[in-house]
Amino acid sequence: MNPCFANVVHAGGRWPRAFAIAVSIVLVAACGKRGASEGAQAAPAPAPPLTVAVKRAELTRVPLVLEAVGQAEGSREVEVRPRVSGILEKRLYNEGASVAAGQTLFRIDRAPFELAVAQAKAALAQERAREELAQREADRLKSLVDTKAISRREYDQAASTVKESAAAIQGAQAKLAEAELNLSYTNLKAPIGGVTSRAVRSEGSLLTANTDLLATITQVDPLWVRFSVAESDFDRIRDSAESAKVGIVDSKGTISANDGRLNFTGSTVDPKIGTVQLRAEFPNRNLKWLPGQFVKVRVEAGGQDAYLIPQAAVTQSERTKSVWIASADGKATQRDVQTANWLGNDWIVTDGLKPGELVIVDNLMKLHPGAAVQPRGDDASQQAAATTAEASKEASASTGTTSEGPKQASSTTPSPSTAGKH
Repeated sequence: MNPCFANVVHAGGRWPRAFAIAVSIVLVAACGKRGASEGAQAAPAPAPPLTVAVKRAELTRVPLVLEAVGQAEGSREVEVRPRVSGILEKRLYNEGASVAAGQTLFRIDRAPFELAVAQAKAALAQERAREELAQREADRLKSLVDTKAISRREYDQAASTVKESAAAIQGAQAKLAEAELNLSYTNLKAPIGGVTSRAVRSEGSLLTANTDLLATITQVDPLWVRFSVAESDFDRIRDSAESAKVGIVDSKGTISANDGRLNFTGSTVDPKIGTVQLRAEFPNRNLKWLPGQFVKVRVEAGGQDAYLIPQAAVTQSERTKSVWIASADGKATQRDVQTANWLGNDWIVTDGLKPGELVIVDNLMKLHPGAAVQPRGDDASQQAAATTAEASKEASASTGTTSEGPKQASSTTPSPSTAGKH
């Protein structure tokens, strides 16, 4: 039985009944207060602060780097088409192989064009014979016109015939040159050096001049890579675009080429997606990259002041990136930041942080705004020391102010002995 109620029962034997009831009410109230105080003392203690690793934010000079995905293309690309009509007689190259400029790729049947050359030569010989006859006739009439044996008109006609024959010779020579040129077109040669495609038409096909496509040749050394960057990123590298270093990053994240340069920068912004076209040029002697291949391009143009924050400390959403900050009062706060790109295993943070702030790098899933945290590490020790020093200064200042109060109180308060005498 509860001791309080035991006392009530015992008291009932000696005191009047009414008085016993009043006493029991008082005792019950006292027991209730004692139980409440015991329950308050038994309430669970608050959870200890979450221990987290931190990284001190410090401004660092880092390279100004942009990365984008681009598509490789040949620096020159030509289509091989016949310049004369005829039957394709033979293919003289290996499909997909590299060829040199001037190398013969296809041959068209030459017989009709050889006959045309022979006819043009014969026509030229006839015109030369006519020219010789006309010249002899003009020379004979000249002596007669001097003695006035013939009229001047007859001599002028003979001289004009000589000139007409000379002009006819020039026309015959032009036709011969044309026939020889068409004959040379029966050998289709590579206009540039590069890598060939497959042959589109096979031997025996009837080709139409300047119409049928036979193959393409792409010059891949040097190689061009076209890519686009956002308008804001282009503004950052515009002043140093000519001296920018351009590299290609392979699938493993390593730089496989770092000897490129920008050879074209767009002068307009795409109004649909807000990007600017760029083009880089790379040596490609070993044909490591092929036209049409997608590659990651890395442009380094000067430097910038930014913060290097571990990738694990940056959380990403659909629109923003953010980090958790361990404030001086031991609370966790979330902060939106602006990032550029990766540098090694770190994010380059360009805005959103202040020098000296502690960025939490682990236990991010356990954090919520206002959560109590306990930083660990050298960065945390330095901040704790600074915080302690500031607190000590504030405490010293407050102690010096309150120490005068007791002295004044002691001067006005009577001593025990004096109080006894009074």
